[in-house]
Amino acid sequence: MATLLLIIIYIAFIGLGIPDSLFGPAWPVMHEDFGIPVWVAGYITPLFSVFSLISSVYSASVINRFGIGKVTAVSTAMTAVGLLGYSVSPSILWILIFAIPLGFGAGAIDSGLNNYVALHYDARQMSFLHCFYGVGVSLSPYIMSVVLKNGEWREGYRGAGIIQLVITAIVIAALPLWSRVKHKYNILDDGAGGDIEPKTVGILKLSKNPAIRFSWLCFFSACAIEIVSGTWGSTFLVEAKGLLPEQAARVIMFYYVGITLGRFISGLLAVRLTSWKIMTLGFCVLAAALVMIVLPLPTVFASVGLFLIGLGIGPMYPNLMHLTPINFGADISQSVISSQMVAAYAGVMLMPGVLGLIVKICGAGAFSLFNLFVGGLFIFAFIMLMKEMKKNGKFRF
Repeated sequence: MATLLLIIIYIAFIGLGIPDSLFGPAWPVMHEDFGIPVWVAGYITPLFSVFSLISSVYSASVINRFGIGKVTAVSTAMTAVGLLGYSVSPSILWILIFAIPLGFGAGAIDSGLNNYVALHYDARQMSFLHCFYGVGVSLSPYIMSVVLKNGEWREGYRGAGIIQLVITAIVIAALPLWSRVKHKYNILDDGAGGDIEPKTVGILKLSKNPAIRFSWLCFFSACAIEIVSGTWGSTFLVEAKGLLPEQAARVIMFYYVGITLGRFISGLLAVRLTSWKIMTLGFCVLAAALVMIVLPLPTVFASVGLFLIGLGIGPMYPNLMHLTPINFGADISQSVISSQMVAAYAGVMLMPGVLGLIVKICGAGAFSLFNLFVGGLFIFAFIMLMKEMKKNGKFRF
């Protein structure tokens, strides 16, 4: 039964990924349809993240009260409503309104399922979980690239919404599994066959731990790279590199394929390598990719660079998540992961807007330098987190 539940969780994570990669590929056509400037994208994406951030802040107490199964089912249904709402929105105002259920739903799923898998499954399954997220974010740009040939971005959202409804039905049907499953791997096990009682700890108290603060910066910057590349990569390729919108959408699809592949490889490597080694390999690939898109090379190098950014950043999120109960304690892991989600959504909320302002002033070509800066911020935070874990005796390279 534990395997069947894991499959359901994988399917739910496909649903988590589907909304995240539709907006960027659709935007070059969407902004013309609504008659608004291209740089406004930097202020629409953050609104979605505001609601995800709020959801993450309260997710620990909500999940501890109602249970992860019910929260996942309701949240998945909310994202389906948001996607279908986008497909019928007559103006940008309605896009902003339907961002509310999209954001609230995504934040709760992300926090709850990450903690559940970190507690009850090994590092390999955590990487494969996020690999399935990659399936969702890779599927959406493909759908959008097909419908954009006729300029029909709404059809892309409609198709994604229907897929999300199917996933919602599956998650609801699987609700009884959550109470029946007994796990062989359980990090909560205290050695005497009992479970440690989960504790809800506030963000202010957590902030007193410097290691947690550096973990927040890791999530902030890693998710900033992901969202900026996914949201602005298509516009960068169209405006600065001269690709057609449908061509740029396919490149973004391969960017998300890179994320998925990075997480799949991470799952395979987890049998032999520690999470720290896998992440070190990942940020070496990431650093090379960020430099590649900055250099004045032919367009194909920018396209390959985006794929490699996905490949390099892919292993970071799942491995950092897997380490959270080990690094900070299983009893407070839901609270720590919820706070990490706040940091992640803060990066998603703030950085596209900052880049939007820069693009307004300097043009879409600023995308590559901005990504290089954020990548440097991630590498700094990652190194400092390693140092703190060494100091606390929790580092195993």
